[in-house]
Amino acid sequence: MFKKKILWFMLVFILLVLEACGPTDSMSNEDSIDETNGGEEAGDGNEGGEQVTLTLWHIETGPSGEAIEAAVNRFEKKHPNVTVEVSQQENDPYKSQLSVAMGGGNPPDVFHSWGGGWLKQFVDSDQVVDITNSVDASLYNEAALSVSTFDSKIYGVPVSMDVVPVFYNKDIFEEYGLEEPETYEDLLKIVKTLVENGITPFALANQTKWTGSFYLMYLAERIGGPELFNEAFERSGRTFDDEAYVEAGSKLQDLVEMGAFPEGVNGMNYDTGQSRQMLYTESAAMMTMGGWLVNNVREEMPEFEEKLGFFLFPSVDGGKGAKNHVVGGVSPVFSVAKQAEHPELAAELVKELASLKTATEMSNNAGSISAVKGVEYDDPYIQEMSEVLENSEAMQTYYDQTLPPELAQVHLDTTQALFGLSMTPKEAMAEVEAKAQEILEE
Repeated sequence: MFKKKILWFMLVFILLVLEACGPTDSMSNEDSIDETNGGEEAGDGNEGGEQVTLTLWHIETGPSGEAIEAAVNRFEKKHPNVTVEVSQQENDPYKSQLSVAMGGGNPPDVFHSWGGGWLKQFVDSDQVVDITNSVDASLYNEAALSVSTFDSKIYGVPVSMDVVPVFYNKDIFEEYGLEEPETYEDLLKIVKTLVENGITPFALANQTKWTGSFYLMYLAERIGGPELFNEAFERSGRTFDDEAYVEAGSKLQDLVEMGAFPEGVNGMNYDTGQSRQMLYTESAAMMTMGGWLVNNVREEMPEFEEKLGFFLFPSVDGGKGAKNHVVGGVSPVFSVAKQAEHPELAAELVKELASLKTATEMSNNAGSISAVKGVEYDDPYIQEMSEVLENSEAMQTYYDQTLPPELAQVHLDTTQALFGLSMTPKEAMAEVEAKAQEILEE
């Protein structure tokens, strides 16, 4: 009997030793999570990790959307325990839906923005994660990263960007002895020369309204400086009826009265190519438009490309802006919401979305300028515009993308009215400011 008890105790002891030496699956997974994710509850790529779902909202379509999809696929392969639920939305509805989601405390983990004041409103309400320590700022274009950097902290990472230069017909300029302008006075002389010779200075189809907005944005920046818009949007100084805005509206209407734009400009349709046809037929000499114009030319009239040059909108004498300050867009900028349950994983997703591979695919397949350094461009035009952006000191993002939808619409409507001479600059700016007070100070 005693021998049986001894044998039984020995068997139990052996089993206990074997159990202690052989770790369970749950212990192995937990150790892996702590080591690689700083204590994050979810695993970061181990097959045995807890299953995690991240949500991503963006507005990219076409080749850009495909680049986002490819980035998500790469991320999921690196993190087999993570599923990314992607919601691709239209521009204006997206703005409203994200604002509602933020206000309701249920935003996506990773979201698309344009930086600037639109992102800062969420930063100021403590709804966005500071990812300064998660990203290497040296990998990104300084001007692009600046739109999502506030108080020296990074709240979003840019992927691509656009610049709006003034494109011009090099043959027409040569014929009339014109040179790229350095100052606004130089530009006015060009306008006068072209009008005197029966050529419309600027091709513009402003039925869609945003096309004419470029001129007001540039004039306002050149007069009021790069902080004018942000102060008005953030309600932290100057306002949308500031004298700089009124003067910008006055200069715009001076151009209209000089004949700088085509007759019936507000009835012309950009989407059907009416303004571009003016360039192709050489009835107009210049066009202020985003870099995507180059792709339009290649699709519609490739032989015109050799005539196409560009310059940046010139400086205004006495103004606070400069010629190397650009109007453009940084999009997408990806950020992590404070409500994210797994912020470290979300930050990893942001880095994949803003990786060199993603940026290269967007640039060479969609014709966008990379906000990520190191992209080798297939397109010499995009390469040249990229160099312009690298040398820029400030970027004014598009008003209609940065402002809340209702305020953006008032901006577009009043700007179109300025082109039609149906409102005075003071009336137009007062209307924008009134809506800003209603929307931004509620």
